Amino acid sequence: MNTMETVLQSKKQTAQEYVTKVFQSTEKRNPHENEFLQAVKEIVDSLVPVFAQHPEYMKYGILERLVEPDRVITFRVPWVDDHGNVQVNRGFRVQFNSALGPYKGGLRFHPSVNTSIVKFLGFEQIFKNSLTGQPIGGGKGGSDFDPKGKSDLEIMRFCQSFMTELYRHIGPDVDVPAGDIGVSSREIGYLFGQYKKIRGTFEAGVLTGKGLEYGGSLARTEATGYGTVYFVQEMLKDKGLDFKGSTVVVSGSGNVSIYAMEKATQFGATVVACSDSDGFVYDENGIDLDTVKELKEAGSERINAYVEKHPNAQYIDDCTQIWTIPCDIALPCATQNEIDEATAKTLVANGVKAIGEGANMPSTLAAIDVFLKSDILFAPAKAANAGGVAVSALEMAQNSGKISWSFDEVDAKLHEIMKDIYQNSMQAAADYGTPGNLLAGSNIAGFNKVAGAMMAQGII
Repeated sequence: MNTMETVLQSKKQTAQEYVTKVFQSTEKRNPHENEFLQAVKEIVDSLVPVFAQHPEYMKYGILERLVEPDRVITFRVPWVDDHGNVQVNRGFRVQFNSALGPYKGGLRFHPSVNTSIVKFLGFEQIFKNSLTGQPIGGGKGGSDFDPKGKSDLEIMRFCQSFMTELYRHIGPDVDVPAGDIGVSSREIGYLFGQYKKIRGTFEAGVLTGKGLEYGGSLARTEATGYGTVYFVQEMLKDKGLDFKGSTVVVSGSGNVSIYAMEKATQFGATVVACSDSDGFVYDENGIDLDTVKELKEAGSERINAYVEKHPNAQYIDDCTQIWTIPCDIALPCATQNEIDEATAKTLVANGVKAIGEGANMPSTLAAIDVFLKSDILFAPAKAANAGGVAVSALEMAQNSGKISWSFDEVDAKLHEIMKDIYQNSMQAAADYGTPGNLLAGSNIAGFNKVAGAMMAQGII
């Protein structure tokens, strides 16, 4: 080993020791926060070559500061149900990093929401938002409130109570929430109305995902699903592959899933399965998207009702089994950790060629390892599902300029953003010794921009 190789090896060893030390400290300070620790582990392991090349990042504690949120806000949310009973839920907002702009990230209303969930989502959001090229920092929030089975009036009363506390911590240039699981345009409308009432002013840019009548953006509904498919299409093209003629399986049947299915179908794919939390439907002739939209957007029915309109389709009452359906392209768009190691091996054995993560962290670390070792094309969530927040930033820009862009204008901007994310991630992977590895590349590309801004702004 010559002198140059010895120096490089020493730098890598120092960087590895640093990353290991920071992660161990994070584990110690955040016991039992499994989702958050998983998100941190996935990021930091890929940053070793960055710290080897930029020792100044270690000196100025960039990673130590990144893994610790600026603030974690928790609060009580009391509300009255339709029977006059007082209910109490817990509200959260994690403001993680504002080096690039105001905190930006959705609100999730789901019984599983806790500190670990919102911290993992907020941490991922830092890098995802950085990748979009838009001036937005990372944050996330939500509540353990479950909108399922609640009346519109109950949801309204909950949202009003939630915003009565949250309004203190947000603003167009401070923190801009949006929707996520359990938070659609209905919930955003109730939240915005309460914010406007309390503040006594119309600040359109305080929330995104709004209705078109009061400052929302065209193509925002479609953005995450479309963006995922745009990103995967770039990945496929580089390998001489295409959606056209491919069989696709999409988990979930909510907003992201519906529009991922729509765009994949427009690109010539046949989507044969989709799911909800109860089970999944398999239709070898291709899922009828109009039926899914009727069940899930126009109503609130379960996916098993699909077979009533399409008796040749099959319904299986176990959503985890959707990944046993052979496919060329898998788009997990439901929730975190839906694909574990065993499931990943099943997908590989069944001949899957590409994975595009439409949900946040839908694959476990072990599953990702299976995909990478099997040389499967893998589009990680923070890159592939960045389309939603990208168009949210475009909504903020339209609100700021008091203008509205057409659907085609926003969609074209989204398509270019997803192409740029792909190219920048591939370039970062090549620059730091992991050519073709989009997981490493997206982590590095997202991190470098944030780290540069943090260096410029001092130790704060």
